[in-house]
Amino acid sequence: MRTATLGPAERGQALEAMAERELDVLVVGAGVVGAGTALDAVTRGLTTGLVEARDWASGTSSRSSKLIHGGLRYLEMLDFALVREALKERGLLLEKLAPHLVKPVPFLYPLRHRGWERLYAGTGVALYDTMSVSSGHGRGLPVHRHLSRRHALRVAPCLKKDALVGALQYYDAQMDDARFVTTLVRTAATYGAHVASRARVTGFLREGERVVGARVQDVEAGGEYEIRAKQIVNATGVWTDDTQSLIAERGQFHVRASKGIHLVVPKDRIHSTTGLILRTEKSVLFVIPWGRHWIVGTTDTDWDLDKAHPAASSADIDYLLEHVNAVLSVPLTRDDVQGVYAGLRPLLAGESDATSKLSREHTVAHPVPGMVVVAGGKYTTYRVMAKDAVDEAVHGLDRRVADCVTEEVPLLGAEGFAALWNGRAGLAARTGLHVARVEHLLNRYGTVVGELLDLITADPGLGEPLAAADDYLRAEIVYAASHEGARHLDDVLTRRTRISIETFDRGARSARECAELMAPVLGWGADQVDREVEHYEKRVEAERESQRQPDDRTADAARLGAPDIVPI
Repeated sequence: MRTATLGPAERGQALEAMAERELDVLVVGAGVVGAGTALDAVTRGLTTGLVEARDWASGTSSRSSKLIHGGLRYLEMLDFALVREALKERGLLLEKLAPHLVKPVPFLYPLRHRGWERLYAGTGVALYDTMSVSSGHGRGLPVHRHLSRRHALRVAPCLKKDALVGALQYYDAQMDDARFVTTLVRTAATYGAHVASRARVTGFLREGERVVGARVQDVEAGGEYEIRAKQIVNATGVWTDDTQSLIAERGQFHVRASKGIHLVVPKDRIHSTTGLILRTEKSVLFVIPWGRHWIVGTTDTDWDLDKAHPAASSADIDYLLEHVNAVLSVPLTRDDVQGVYAGLRPLLAGESDATSKLSREHTVAHPVPGMVVVAGGKYTTYRVMAKDAVDEAVHGLDRRVADCVTEEVPLLGAEGFAALWNGRAGLAARTGLHVARVEHLLNRYGTVVGELLDLITADPGLGEPLAAADDYLRAEIVYAASHEGARHLDDVLTRRTRISIETFDRGARSARECAELMAPVLGWGADQVDREVEHYEKRVEAERESQRQPDDRTADAARLGAPDIVPI
């Protein structure tokens, strides 16, 4: 099967194809659930379209804690069904669906009390491991272990000696969330789905009570398309209510947004060989290994301001620093923070005023004929949410449709990954790249890495690292624009790569080099390169200014000081 390429020409062709004839399913929103829904639908043999107002994963799905996990804390809430479901999905992703993107990660849970806490927490973690193995997909991760204080401090020397009396260590998994969604979208396109970013739904087509299609604005090239579909799936996350309002129908449930922020700090600031999970008075705090960095998060607060650009305030940053420093022997300061990002969780409202108590279950509804709504849930269970959404849509089709097969469909780059990984030394020798660089590429692209290496063969200069962000090769920037649907500099620096949070300059020093690499692919002249760089620099400054503000409202106002999109 030929791998789908998501370049500028393919985007235009996809919009034309969607408008040309009626689809079986049109999915609105290309976060992880929308992308997963498109893959589910197209692999059942349905003609499928996917439209996204901005970039793939530009909302919640690129701003998570980047964990694929069963939700250990949900055991404490006795939500066994949710944990069991999530652990099965975690195992599927690690073993079969995306072993190149989803990796095991260890966590240390410090114990503060002797006796009862080890028994209580240990029982929970043992149950977690047991449920993982019983799912049939949990044998790839080590089981938990009990550590004495001395052993825990050898594993995590960063901890204060008086911050623990012992510890538990267990395993979960992690991924680059934006890269995962981009891979989902490309996989769906490879199976025949028509996909287009920067394509905003401005209204829905109606015939009586029935929704029969959508009006879609091409944000890039201008113009509007009428895309007709037998069923439309609204998978717009925290924008669910806004999308429903376009048909004057809120539906049976309401989605609220909960803001979570994360800090990114260099690896050498926290001396540990394992991630950490800490209790706070409201939730849990993670310190997560992230390449040459750590991610520290998260907060959990209600948010009713701008959904496109949730802002981290000074108070949010202080909250995380205060709580993580409570256990660190060498405290973190503001100067240690390389990056900050804020995301919104879509929670089903109605259970409690406290966002941490709102439901992480998902709901699927059919509020009017022709439209299905899916909302809530966890990143880890995106595939189940997608299956449920397509199952509901199928009820509105007038023919028999195959059952879901995504449990057996590896994502692009997964097939043959283990063999290619085992041969990485030979691949390094053949390409002249260092083996560490080859490992980096394999863990981002899997077995489609050959496409990227072909670019380097054609232009050896693309095999050089970026001058101000040397974790990434110049070829990766070109590939993002030519193959992965990146349309703007922001797409590359914040989602195709993580330069925006992994460098102290937030990607500003890499902006021009990256824009000039993208220019030939996207047809930019010198003026557009200048506009892209200027836009990105304004975005960085607006984010920095928002993080100096004392509260959400002032932070939101500061973040909105930068425009959202660069006109061409």
